[in-house]
Parts: sequence; C-alpha cells; structure tokens
Amino acid sequence: MKIRMAQPEDSFALSALLTELGYQNSEDFIDRRLAQLINDQSEQLLIAEQDGTVLGFLSLYFIPQLALAGDFARVSYFCIAEGKRSKGAGQQLLKYAEKLACARGCDRMEVHCHASRIKANAFYAREGYNESPRYLIKDLTDS
Repeated sequence: MKIRMAQPEDSFALSALLTELGYQNSEDFIDRRLAQLINDQSEQLLIAEQDGTVLGFLSLYFIPQLALAGDFARVSYFCIAEGKRSKGAGQQLLKYAEKLACARGCDRMEVHCHASRIKANAFYAREGYNESPRYLIKDLTDS
C-alpha cells in the first residue's frame, strides 16, 4: 500500500468515499473543495492506494496553539472503502498521519467520531484514542 498526498484527479474517488460516509455532495463541489485544501498549508489530505486503486483517505488539519508549547492535529475526515476495511489500510494511514503530526510539532491528535459509528469508535479506541470532554457546537447557518 502506498500513501500519498491528494491530487485534483482524486476527486471522483473522494466523492465516492464521502458518499459511503453519508455525505451527498456533487463532484463539482468536491473538485472545488479539493483544490482549496490541496493549497492549504494547514491541511494534509492523504490518499491510501494499492495498485492504482484508492483504498481510502484521511484529512488532517494542523492547529497551532497560543498558550501551549505543542500544537495539535485533527482528523476531520477518514474513510476506507467498504470491502477494504479491517485489512490494515486504515491503521497504516492513521499511523502515517500521526507521524506527520509529530513532524509538524503536534503533541496530540484528535478525531471527532459520531457515537453512532460503533466500528469506527472501536477502531480509534484500539489505536489508543480516548474520549475527551465534550465540545459545544453552535450552528451558524441559522444566524
């Protein structure tokens, strides 16, 4: 398996994987967002592939801290294709992301994972991730 940075031509595969996660975006929308993220220095969009086939992706965002020495990284999206899960690709991709975060001066990583994603939560627990205090969220689309 090879891990690489996303390229514009990954749009179709990313759109399909996002559909597996329950997101219903057009490929044009994904094209635009992908172009933005590829050029964002705070973002690393990683692709796992084998023999030219995209197995999955992980979106990693680096967040500097004002009052703390170590920054942190956040996994905002992470998906391995159905049929390719539980075969080690996700674990390798997550470990790669953790190494990138360490290289960027991060001392911790966080991931938001909905409670309904039972298998994903179990995966993160096996990889050493622990539940942390709750987040407070405000929907700004209604303001």
